[in-house]
This record gives sequence, structure tokens and C-alpha cells, in this order.
Amino acid sequence: MLKPYLDERLVEAGCDEAGRGCLAGPVFAAAVILPKGFAHPLLNDSKQLTEEERYEARQVVEESALAWAVATASPQEIDKVNILNASFLAMHRAIYQLDPAPESLLIDGNRFRPYRRIPHHCIIKGDGIMLSIAAASILAKTYRDDYMMQLDAEYPHYRWCANKGYPTREHRKAIQEHGLSPHHRRSFRQLPDELQGRLFE
Repeated sequence: MLKPYLDERLVEAGCDEAGRGCLAGPVFAAAVILPKGFAHPLLNDSKQLTEEERYEARQVVEESALAWAVATASPQEIDKVNILNASFLAMHRAIYQLDPAPESLLIDGNRFRPYRRIPHHCIIKGDGIMLSIAAASILAKTYRDDYMMQLDAEYPHYRWCANKGYPTREHRKAIQEHGLSPHHRRSFRQLPDELQGRLFE
């Protein structure tokens, strides 16, 4: 069972991201403040839910949270500052939107760049431990999936409707045949070494 809070006395925001390992598209981040004592059977690590369950859980989060926000960092920003820093940037943008402002941040993973002077706690696999991080993981994942589905309509040959920008064999084959789109991350290894250089010739 997921923990509802780390410190009951504080306004805690759970934070998570989606899309760090993708070859294309922004990285999305979400921040969520849940009411104290909130619980729902659907709220779990987004990776443990079916697609239908994730969207149902998203509705629960949006209707029940005291505050929630979703933000992004673009492929161009990822290429400029690297994916780790871009993930922090997206999280900071999501946290900035929260009202009320959180007094403590619960971060999925083992690293984070401090946001202003708000104390933070990094929790490895936190989306399977803390309720608010699980809620953030659901928002980040579903909003990113929605965005990639929109891009798929413009670039159907990459099959982002199925792979959401992740490095599947089908996705890499399409890159080899059609080159890179404006939404691909140039700093990522898009193809095997012997083919990668041709993308930029």
C-alpha cells in the first residue's frame, strides 16, 4: 500500500517525469499535492496500470488533488542542457504552478536540483512508494502520451502512436528511412554507431 505522506505536518508535493528515455518529444513532469488522508485503489505507479486505468486514475487525481500541474522541457532544451537537467527544469516549471505552494517536495529518483528553498526528498522508485509521486507519474505519463499521439498525426511513419517516441526497432527503422523530425533529440544516439553519422551529413 502506498504511503499517503512523508510528514503529515507539511504540504507535500509529489513530483515525477515521463519520457527521459525517448528519442523524440519533450520530457514531461508533473507535481501533485493530495489531501491528507486521501486514498484511492486506482492510484499506483503508472507503469503498473493499463492504459485505460491510467486515464481513469488521471481523472481521479485532477478531481481530488488540492493542486496539480504538468510542464515540459522541449527537445531543443534537452539537447542544450542534457536530459537530466531538462527533467529538473520541467519539474521546476510544474512546481512553480502549484497553488498552494508546497512546503516539501517528494521526488521520484535519486537526484534533484533544489527548487528555491523548498526542502526535498529523493525517493528511489518513489512512484511505487508514495501516493503523491504515483499521482504525478500518472499525470506525466498520460499527458506525454496525449502529446505524442498529436505528433503522430503529423509524422505517422515514426509510429509514435504505438511507441510514444521510445527507441523501438520500428522507430529506429523509420529514422533510418526518413531521417530525423524536428521533434527528435539530436543529442541522443538515434541509430547504431555505423549509421548515426549519416543522420547529420
